[in-house]
Amino acid sequence: MASVLYIVVPCYNEEEMLPITAQALLKKLDSLIEQGRISRDSRIMFVDDGSKDKTWEMIEKLGNAAPAFVGIKLSRNRGHQNALLAGLMTAKDRCDITISMDADLQDDVDAVDKFLDEYEKGAQIVYGVRSSREKDTAFKRNTARMYYRTLEHLGVEITYDHADYRLMSRDALEGLSQFGEVNLFLRGLVPMVGYKTATVKYVRNEREKGESKYPLKKMISFAIEGITSLSVKPIRFITFLGIFVFLVSIILLIRFFVIWCMGKAVAGWSTIVISIWAIGGLQLLAIGIIGEYIGKIYLETKQRPRYIIEKDLEK
Repeated sequence: MASVLYIVVPCYNEEEMLPITAQALLKKLDSLIEQGRISRDSRIMFVDDGSKDKTWEMIEKLGNAAPAFVGIKLSRNRGHQNALLAGLMTAKDRCDITISMDADLQDDVDAVDKFLDEYEKGAQIVYGVRSSREKDTAFKRNTARMYYRTLEHLGVEITYDHADYRLMSRDALEGLSQFGEVNLFLRGLVPMVGYKTATVKYVRNEREKGESKYPLKKMISFAIEGITSLSVKPIRFITFLGIFVFLVSIILLIRFFVIWCMGKAVAGWSTIVISIWAIGGLQLLAIGIIGEYIGKIYLETKQRPRYIIEKDLEK
């Protein structure tokens, strides 16, 4: 019996891109159904993340025009990761497999066939991996590589050049549902689920219409979220840094004492000023890092919902 597939697409202010995306995905879905690779009960699920334009009205029209389109509307904007999780958890009990992708169609739709190939071979999670970053600017390409290396050094299991284009089976989704944290970084959480994985390489396309929803400010915030949500090594680094600064201060103390015993003058103004600025900066950095973790603990202990679904077209 063919598997039921749900393609989960988070959307935020995508009224320009949505008609193009819907047409491309419906064409792919119909093709896979005709080939007998997926069930006729398969669906394309759009998740409206509190859009301020006509995204939800368009999703409703698509749902009325064709049964293949379904959608859920969040009560307010909760961010890409929460919107994606809302779609995955809603689809979990309605399908056998999900494939998540962005609404901008930069992820190659034809790679879905290869995803299904790997699933049929036994993979429960299939990662879509960019074959190259030649279309990115040098700044974005180099910072991305640096970020992946940083995550690896911090002990985070991560797949290079993978965003959120992935296939997950129902078993994998059940495993993901057991992770209850509010601070989400799905690219780091999904590998923790386990199960057999595979990768599919694809060429990332340019966005046809609309604007990117990840400007530099959001990208930096997302990067910090990924590090602090998955590793405590930055706090341990502060500990080792404190030990290092303490040892340096002992060495300097001995050095100055020896110079004083030799009867030589110590021109201490520069040393004192530099020490004050250096230690003060390290203290502020340490307080900031510790504060980031305390803030996350604060949010987790409140146990607030990660999202609230206002409307569901399938109900």
